[in-house]
Amino acid sequence: MCRPRAGDAMSKITSKPRGADRTDGHRLANTCNPDASASPTRRDFLRALGAGLLIAVTAPQAFAQARPRGGRGRGGGGRGGGGGATTVAARVHIGADGIITVMTGKVECGQGARAELTQAAAEELRVPVEQVRLIMADTQLVPDDGGTFGSQSTPRTVPAIRTGCAAARGLLLAFAGGRWKVDPKTLQVRDGKIIGSAGGQLLSYADLASDKDAAKSLQAAIPADVTISPVGSWKVMGTSVSRPNGKDIVTGAHHYPSDISRPGMLYGRILRPRAYGAKLLSIDLAPAKAMKEVFAVQDGEFVAVAAPSAFLAGRALEAIAKTAKWSPAPPQVSSEQLYDHLRKHARGGIPKNPFADEIASAAKSLQQTYHVAYVQHCPLEPRAAVAQWSDGKLTVWTGTQVPFGVRSQLARELNVGNETVRVIVPDFGGGFGGKHSGECAVEAARLSRAAGKPVSLRWTRQEEFTWAYFRPAGVIEAQASLDKAGALTSWNFTNINSGGNSVQSPYRIPKNQSRFVGSDAPLRQGSYRALAVTANTFARECFMDEMANLAGRDPLEFRLAHLDAGRLRVVLEEAAAKFDWANRIKTKQPNVGIGLSCGTDKGSFVAACAQVRVDPDLKSFKVIRVCQAFECGKIVNPENLRRQVTGAVLMGLGPALREEMKFADGKILNPSFGDYEVPRLEDVPELDIHLMDRPDIASAGAGEIPIVAVAPAIANALFAAIGVRVRQMPIRLS
Repeated sequence: MCRPRAGDAMSKITSKPRGADRTDGHRLANTCNPDASASPTRRDFLRALGAGLLIAVTAPQAFAQARPRGGRGRGGGGRGGGGGATTVAARVHIGADGIITVMTGKVECGQGARAELTQAAAEELRVPVEQVRLIMADTQLVPDDGGTFGSQSTPRTVPAIRTGCAAARGLLLAFAGGRWKVDPKTLQVRDGKIIGSAGGQLLSYADLASDKDAAKSLQAAIPADVTISPVGSWKVMGTSVSRPNGKDIVTGAHHYPSDISRPGMLYGRILRPRAYGAKLLSIDLAPAKAMKEVFAVQDGEFVAVAAPSAFLAGRALEAIAKTAKWSPAPPQVSSEQLYDHLRKHARGGIPKNPFADEIASAAKSLQQTYHVAYVQHCPLEPRAAVAQWSDGKLTVWTGTQVPFGVRSQLARELNVGNETVRVIVPDFGGGFGGKHSGECAVEAARLSRAAGKPVSLRWTRQEEFTWAYFRPAGVIEAQASLDKAGALTSWNFTNINSGGNSVQSPYRIPKNQSRFVGSDAPLRQGSYRALAVTANTFARECFMDEMANLAGRDPLEFRLAHLDAGRLRVVLEEAAAKFDWANRIKTKQPNVGIGLSCGTDKGSFVAACAQVRVDPDLKSFKVIRVCQAFECGKIVNPENLRRQVTGAVLMGLGPALREEMKFADGKILNPSFGDYEVPRLEDVPELDIHLMDRPDIASAGAGEIPIVAVAPAIANALFAAIGVRVRQMPIRLS
């Protein structure tokens, strides 16, 4: 499977080793004694960090994204960004040993945030990255920096941490200047040491952290004119820094949410309905309760078991499941009826083309419909949570992209106050937009409260495929017209159900209207990597190729004729040049074709060229090569960015080639990797990735947009190979 696994260690938690005892490797991220209370006080926290200075910096609200839209339910993570109030955006602790600990509400799920945020702190404090530790996503200890989604960590959280660390550096410089009675502007900070202009003047951060007068000076108000380092002076940012605890990942020492263990912990299993909408009529818990050390609970339709081992919990669940009686599931839409259903239930109906007169008088016009299937996120680590109650307070270790949102969800659904709930998010095994909600955490907490012991709940792959939310399916209607010269004169584009992100065309068209229309979604749906941008880019770029063909023009030439000077045009020209489009388009091989596409969203820009070979039977094909150019402003970490773009290209292959949820009668028909095929190694083409560094432009996020150009480039290449138009994902040649 071509899905990246997640990143680095965060906080030391007692866990069952897979083979041998382990240590975490991030001592200063260990916020409490794992054998003590799961809810330390602030004093416990500072004691764990050690002697030193704690500097708090406030900044405007963190970015927040609305919760995922729900079909059969909504992602319960909420906004996850402080609800619009001012939040603490960065905290810095300078230890007496010189180690600097930075606290952030962001999570690490394989995208490289831990390395990038460490770089940001090291850059502004003028210290090596090895001197910085990160505490991430512990709602009791860190600020709410908003959920980790929407490619917002780079443009929002990186500057917040840089501002906090730059302010800390400025205050320490001011203290050193006062001690030496010199202007702080004459001082320098190098490798964690403050250096005076006079010989022998030297202070380290560790020296200052041990000085009571320095501590007192840091209680002064943070200056309003804090400035961060300009790009031209960067020493740490802009370089390739590895994950701080990458060794733990590759050696297996890291503890994922699935690995966490607590003393006396039980393993839980949840009874699931036989189909969507089925209601539990009755059940007998006696078979489970008769088993030694097994706990069983029913609270309305919530039925669960817990046992000292996962095997025994599974046996107990099987025993009571045989006694369960369910109401018939209501009539439901199948995947075969999906697109007709979405069109029929479009809210307010499908809008009419406002350019009907233009279409009627145009030299040429075209109308087409595109379909995009439901797809699964397929994280390597399915949902997992460990819940523990102690003195009326709840601590949950889980994998989520929205820790503060899940805390609110837990408090709401368990009818307790936010202040009694602590959510800790160890670096976990993949999110891709699929872990905004906290249903697994809620289930574990309910079962733990009923059993009176800590409970570990790990969703099976089948549960992940069935009960998690999906990337929305969609129907996209496109209609456009050309004048006699082959230029676009009108464009009408309507996305039904899959979302409005980047629904607007970036091309220059005199009469242009693009809209999103909601519909009655038959499956639960929510965020996904790049979400609707993928669907809208797929339909738009395939339709642009069809319009280019209608105009009798080369697909690249046609696009450039409708693109103004700017970043999207630049990446398209770069991808075409690196791919050698001009020469390849002239060379025709049997059943071999090339195609291209481009797209933009959230301040980043991408273009891709693809080459495919269709088997002689014309029923299957192979993607031979993908050349992609990507630009997201100034690059913060080149190697991590390359991994992000490469992973996005591979992930983009899945929905293009085979990924599609199939369902009927309220049941998922392909809830396993045996039936739902993500890309395999044999699917991986030759990759030619080109990163375009723009020091003159602020850094944007890169976790999403590199995925969007893959599918349309492949679809357009197939038309060039065999003359068959592709208007659906996954691609079907017949």
